Amino acid sequence: MRLKNKKVIALVESDFEDLELWYPILRLREESATVDLVGKEANKIYMGKYGVPAESDKAFKDIDVDAYDAILVPGGWAPDKLRRYSEVLDFVKAMDQAKKPIGQICHAGWVLISAHILQDVKVTSTPGIKDDMTNGGAIWLDEPVVVDGHIISSRRPPDLPPYVKAFADKLAES
Repeated sequence: MRLKNKKVIALVESDFEDLELWYPILRLREESATVDLVGKEANKIYMGKYGVPAESDKAFKDIDVDAYDAILVPGGWAPDKLRRYSEVLDFVKAMDQAKKPIGQICHAGWVLISAHILQDVKVTSTPGIKDDMTNGGAIWLDEPVVVDGHIISSRRPPDLPPYVKAFADKLAES
């Protein structure tokens, strides 16, 4: 499989959008990528907005970001919590500096805004945070998926198929 030997961080926190966390994880695992769910605590069960659980494999403190090839930020209300952790912002900044794939969907743009990595970057998100994205320096487009260099963004669950394909394609290139 084309993603064998690729390692991905999938950030998790309570109130994640269930499909926006699980769909990318399952698709990447189908292509043989290793995807670790990473939260504030290891082995903790976080509940999605619609009640689907996700148990973290590792805690933020256990992560050597250099050992990973990419990072995924889910949508839902979790990004508003995730962006408050300095470790998460450090992970995103490190991935950005190394030009490793960063996937964000829906409200996940909040994390990238707080990491200050969107200046002049073309992105999309849920239209509800369009102003936040543009105020964070991004160039916002209303498209199912936008790829600008190593940053792959998407709007909402119906856009998951092209979003995850674009993310997997970028990960395979790296």
